[in-house]
Amino acid sequence: MKSDIEIQRNVMEQLRWEPFLNASEIGVAVKNGIVTLSGHVDSYSKKIHAEKAAKKVSGVKAIAEEIQVGLFPSFRKTDSEIAEAAITALKWHTMIPEDKIKISVENGIVTLEGEVEWEYQRTQAKMSIENLKGVWSVTNLITIKPKITPGDIKVKINSVFQRSATLDASKISAEVIGNKIILQGKVRSFAEKEDAECAAWSAPGVTAVENRLLIEEPEYSFED
Repeated sequence: MKSDIEIQRNVMEQLRWEPFLNASEIGVAVKNGIVTLSGHVDSYSKKIHAEKAAKKVSGVKAIAEEIQVGLFPSFRKTDSEIAEAAITALKWHTMIPEDKIKISVENGIVTLEGEVEWEYQRTQAKMSIENLKGVWSVTNLITIKPKITPGDIKVKINSVFQRSATLDASKISAEVIGNKIILQGKVRSFAEKEDAECAAWSAPGVTAVENRLLIEEPEYSFED
C-alpha cells in the first residue's frame, strides 16, 4: 500500500511526463489517497489533462480538482468568436451530428444541448469544444436517445469487458436497470475503474452509469 508521500511524488512525476502540461503551474496534495490539484493554467484543456494524468497513478482513490483557468489577454475571445469556432469544430467532426446540437456561450462558458444516439458522440462534442482558445469551461447537457433494449445492453457490456485488455472481467458485474448501468466489484486502480466506466458507456442506448467499483489494495510479498 502506497503512502500519501509516495502517491504525491508519483503524481508530480506523471504531470512532468505529460508534454502538454507545465508541472510547475500545478500543485499536488494528498491525504488518505485523495489527490487535490491546485494552481493556474491558461486553458481549460490543460485543466482536464492534469486531472486525467493524476488518475493514471496507482494508489489514487479520488481527485479534488481546484485548478483555476486564467487566460492571458492574447488568449481572450468574445462569446461570438467562441460560438463561431465551436460551430465550426462540430461541423468538421465526422462522428458528431452537428445539426442535433445547440451551442450557447456566456462569458467564455460553453453550454451544449441537444440529443444524440451514442455516448461517444456526446463525449466527442464536449472534447472538440474544450480545446478551443478562449473557452473557460464546457457544460454538457446533451442527452442520449436510446434505441436498444436493456437485455441487449447487458450482453454488449459483458462482451466489452471480456474483450478489454485492461479489465479483469471476472471481478466486475454490470446490472442493467432500464437504460442505466450499475457497475459493482473490484478493480486494481483508479484508471481501471475509469476504463470499466468508459466500456459501459460505449454500449448504445446507455443513458447513465453508476460506478460502484471498489479499488482493492495490491498485495505485496516480502522476502527475508
